[in-house]
Amino acid sequence: MWDEAFPSFLIGLREGLEAGLIVSILVATLVRAGQKGRLPQVWTGVAAAVALSLSFGAVLTFTAANLSGHAQEAFGGVLSLIAVGFVTAMVFWMRRSARTLSADLKEKVQASLTMGAGALVFTSFLAVAREGLETSLFLWTNARTAGESTGPLIGAAVGLLLSVGLCWGLYRRALKMNLTKFFTITGAGLIVVAAGVLGYGLRDLQESGLVGGGSTYAFDLSGHLDASSWYATLVQGTLNLTVTMTVLQVVGYIAYLSIVMTLFVEGVRGGKAAPAAAPAAAKPSEAAKSEAVKPVGAGRPRWVLPTAVIAVPVVVAGAVIAVSDGKQDGSATVAVSEKECGKGFGSPQPGQQVFQMHNTGDKVSEVYLVNPGSGAVYGEIEGLAPGTTRALTATIGSGDYAWRCVPTGGTSVTSATVHVTGGAEVKAVKPVSEDDLKAPLDSYKDYVNKGLATLMTQTQKIQADVRAGDLATAKADWLTAHLQYASLGAAYGTFADLDKKIDGRPDGYADKEQDPGFTGFLRLEYGLWHGRSAADLTPVADELAQNVAKLVHDFPGQDFDPGDLPLRAHEILENTLQFELTGDTDMGSGTSLATTQANLAGTQELLTLLQPLLDERDPQVLVRVNAGMKRVGDLVAAARTADGWTPLDKLPADTRRQLNGATGQLLEDLSPVPALLEIRKAA
Repeated sequence: MWDEAFPSFLIGLREGLEAGLIVSILVATLVRAGQKGRLPQVWTGVAAAVALSLSFGAVLTFTAANLSGHAQEAFGGVLSLIAVGFVTAMVFWMRRSARTLSADLKEKVQASLTMGAGALVFTSFLAVAREGLETSLFLWTNARTAGESTGPLIGAAVGLLLSVGLCWGLYRRALKMNLTKFFTITGAGLIVVAAGVLGYGLRDLQESGLVGGGSTYAFDLSGHLDASSWYATLVQGTLNLTVTMTVLQVVGYIAYLSIVMTLFVEGVRGGKAAPAAAPAAAKPSEAAKSEAVKPVGAGRPRWVLPTAVIAVPVVVAGAVIAVSDGKQDGSATVAVSEKECGKGFGSPQPGQQVFQMHNTGDKVSEVYLVNPGSGAVYGEIEGLAPGTTRALTATIGSGDYAWRCVPTGGTSVTSATVHVTGGAEVKAVKPVSEDDLKAPLDSYKDYVNKGLATLMTQTQKIQADVRAGDLATAKADWLTAHLQYASLGAAYGTFADLDKKIDGRPDGYADKEQDPGFTGFLRLEYGLWHGRSAADLTPVADELAQNVAKLVHDFPGQDFDPGDLPLRAHEILENTLQFELTGDTDMGSGTSLATTQANLAGTQELLTLLQPLLDERDPQVLVRVNAGMKRVGDLVAAARTADGWTPLDKLPADTRRQLNGATGQLLEDLSPVPALLEIRKAA
């Protein structure tokens, strides 16, 4: 864990010492001025700065977690670049400001004392908030780079605690420390760390599609190095160098180190040379004068130190390759192809294993670690390109194991079976084939066909109401029809463009609700509950009825991917949380909770059809899901009164929080369904 913790330890130690020195100077200035009574004002500002920093970290984490995969990569990449900019500026700022920091802060404190409590709180807040925000951003970036948060958080905590101890010792004059040398050494270390963060951020931007060159590699050492070995992990954790890097990553890494480290070293030398220019007590000899003004290190070329820093990672990587001699420390390399499927798979020991899956064929392939008798899957990799290697982590227990290689457009091949003894029984996923989903799919198609026939009758009734000018009846019939459509949620993916025409939102239209492109149930809802005339709404009702009739005609011939069924079980309620429970789809009727209830009914219908397949694989999933469905259903049903549905914005705040929380938990309970029922070619 130390390799993942060290960069965060360094930033925690340095930023903590910076902030601690600032607080120490503020406190010392007040104490010496006889103003101890105003110390709580300093601590108030410090506490506010800490709270802001923690909130900033939480916002970053929450924002990233609610983005799509590509958006997360783009978000992380941009913030990595911003973090590099902040750290670089911080390193140079402290190098310039270290000598005058105390005097500047004392001056600000003296000014604050004449302006009242608010000014002193604000001074301490600003003094600490800068370091706090920089620390939050850099720690968030480090955690993302490491792929987990435990190591970076522990490293940061240790660094911050150590910095607090150092500041206390400096304040009590129990400790002497050359701060200039400290900030110089840590500054150089942070520049190396920032170079790695820059490389990682550039890779994120490439994977998001915002920057090209994602498949143009400067080097690929995966065939020589085990990416999960201790030495590769150490190099990656401390220097952020990986076994595979693109040209852009390497260029960015070297360019940043070359430029920034050179400027930093030159600045340090200039700072060391400056004191030598002070007037001497006695006139020295010409030789002495020459020696006095000679900067430290001037006897060697200026490029030596930056070049050495850049060369270190390369030398370390080369040494690791030489030491490893191509061996995969603790993990086996297993071939994936039609001719060599499973080659290299020996007799694994019980427990968690890492297998380096190398595609030796000429086709993109999927590979599964299976029980050859039952077909149960213990691990898998999809889309393994020819000539590439990816790690597959699986837990090995007592039983039979084999590899199944499924090349795209090729023949599925199963390797020889290996029997393992001595381990505990390991749970595997029983694979699902298209044939397994055929019966549930046929039943669901029948359910949708009947539902659409009912919907067509209901929308024709709305059309007749509007044409007759009976808008009160049209409102009641609108809700009945809209709930019927909502209950067919799992089929939306097959409705194609008709879904947007029938139940699309006004988002993205230039004139929003008034835009001619905005049609369907929500457009009609807007008109009915915003006082539009029957004449205005007749074309809207006519178009809705026509589109539903077209859907009834087209649906039997549309392709319904059986793999969509398990996905929709989760997506229906995901959309409910995103749109219905935020009020985004409420165009005036206040019936978002009625639509939520219909979405629950549609989800329940789908789960009933999938229950036999789920019970075979994990019977507890539906136990948890059904409990969650009841919890959400009860909260929704309670919002219906004798007068109708309670609008979302009229719900008590506590009830709304409970509903959102229960729906979020239900989504978590539903999340295993797509994975359990994913169609696998291993079947």
